Amino acid sequence: MNAVFDNNAKHNQHLEIHDILKWLEEDGMVDAENAHMLRTLASGADYRKKHPLEVIAERNWVNNKTGKNLSLEALTQWFAERVDLPFVRIDPLKIEVAEVTEVMSYAYAARYNVLPIKVDATTITMATTQPFEREWEAELSRIHNKEFRLVIASPDDIRRLLLEFYSIAKSVHGARTSSDAGGGNIQNLEQLMELGRSGKLDANDQHVVNIVDWLLQYAFEQRASDIHLEPRRDMSPVRFRIDGVLQEVYQIPSAVMKAVTSRIKIIGRMDVAEKRRPQDGRLKTRTEDGREVELRLSTMPTAFGEKLVMRIFDPEVLVKNFRQLGFSKKDNEIWQSMIEQPHGIILVTGPTGSGKTTTLYSTLKLLAKPDVNVCSIEDPIELIEPSFNQMQVQKNIDLDFASGVRTLLRQDPDIIMIGEIRDRETADIAIQAALTGHLVLSTLHTNDAPSAITRMLDIGVPPYLIQSSVLGIMAQRLVRTLCPHCKQPAKISDTAWDELVKPWKAKKPETIYRPVGCLECRDTGYQGRMGIYEMFRFSGESRQLVTENCDIHDLRRQAIKDGLQPLRLSGANKVAKGETTVEEVLRVAPPPLDS
Repeated sequence: MNAVFDNNAKHNQHLEIHDILKWLEEDGMVDAENAHMLRTLASGADYRKKHPLEVIAERNWVNNKTGKNLSLEALTQWFAERVDLPFVRIDPLKIEVAEVTEVMSYAYAARYNVLPIKVDATTITMATTQPFEREWEAELSRIHNKEFRLVIASPDDIRRLLLEFYSIAKSVHGARTSSDAGGGNIQNLEQLMELGRSGKLDANDQHVVNIVDWLLQYAFEQRASDIHLEPRRDMSPVRFRIDGVLQEVYQIPSAVMKAVTSRIKIIGRMDVAEKRRPQDGRLKTRTEDGREVELRLSTMPTAFGEKLVMRIFDPEVLVKNFRQLGFSKKDNEIWQSMIEQPHGIILVTGPTGSGKTTTLYSTLKLLAKPDVNVCSIEDPIELIEPSFNQMQVQKNIDLDFASGVRTLLRQDPDIIMIGEIRDRETADIAIQAALTGHLVLSTLHTNDAPSAITRMLDIGVPPYLIQSSVLGIMAQRLVRTLCPHCKQPAKISDTAWDELVKPWKAKKPETIYRPVGCLECRDTGYQGRMGIYEMFRFSGESRQLVTENCDIHDLRRQAIKDGLQPLRLSGANKVAKGETTVEEVLRVAPPPLDS
């Protein structure tokens, strides 16, 4: 099956569409008639600009042997087998861009359409689609004194990433050169003084603008929820949080990082001159496909400069229907029954990053009808949502949650969302709003749903007010979902299942799924996240247990009698459906209070 060339030709032969079509015919994958027609068409100048695999993929032919579409990826995988080389789907997050772009110039790489993707002590891995065109190898071997290892990748990936990698490398190099020429004075606690340098890199320098543009677009492409810019003495890392896990994506010289931070502060309307105190800002931009995305900015002074974190709020991700959020049919019924009440308080609990904001925004979006006035007080406003009225806490003018709710009550609201109940004053006024005919939604930071009641008692809310105002509480966590492209069936041990569902009785599934790892999920085995929920609908029996000396164990036992399904049990249902793993649920869900 493998292609065979004589030794002299093997290092300088450029594969044409005729060669590829001949192999496809030999392997019985395409009809001779179709191949002949494409040979005739491919003599035009437009076809010569594209790789033969791309030209064939555009025909949308079906593989005669398998009946599947001959897509560019399928053709590239077949081609890799044909030339007896490994096929790779390039993961940009795993490539040291600064290192690989030093192997050869952009002009040289573009000329031969090769892309360095890995450099180690003895070898350089090169991605190509012309494995028999290797005039470049002898010259580069002399320069680097390393062995070259060839792999086959999609011509579209090579072309796109070639431009992207070298563009960002050029911008970083250009910005660093400007910094070196001008001084690049970095203010940190362990500054290395270099005499004779006293300039600064301009945040509006075109190289810096290019780096910021690339950084944001790259984060959108990789489905990042947060971007971390972390200053260090020499090289500063850029990290993305993807599916709840931080991954380093680039190392930027610290002088350039300082300019990049300043550039982002400028467009986020923050005080660029102030570097000693934390600041907050926000900006709105568009993705390549035209979607508006908001970013919340936060700076923090550190030993080597300002650390900047950008939280990304994509409206399409933040406002979802409840099925997309991970609600089961029963969860959805309970939640709908609570939010349809005309007045009372509904609390959503969980740690930072557990998806509380997404749940609340999705709920408010559902409730915000033309005949309803929905208002919120937030710190800060996570996402500008035109379907309801939003106000932001501003401590510098004494606008806190409590005073904000007082203002909202004079705005004739039907539904009020309070970003977080943090103190007695805010809790009191939220309860007063609920008792005077408003539906109030808010958040608390507690481990589970029943603990929200004891938390309210701890901050000083009288038991009788809790009994008369609280409708229900929902605790939630986010678990990573298994990658649909690579997950595989597996057996679950009795020990692992018992650990997950104790002390409750739950039938063990015969088969679960385990993470494997592929290029689609960057070898993590997981892709995306979904919620697991604990719904506590406040019953009459539960209300009677809310006293000054409320016992959380008694309250939880009563909640379970009333139908509460604990977080771990909710996660176990997701495991049984093949959506996540036991390990993932155990990682995020708290252990039961009652054993």
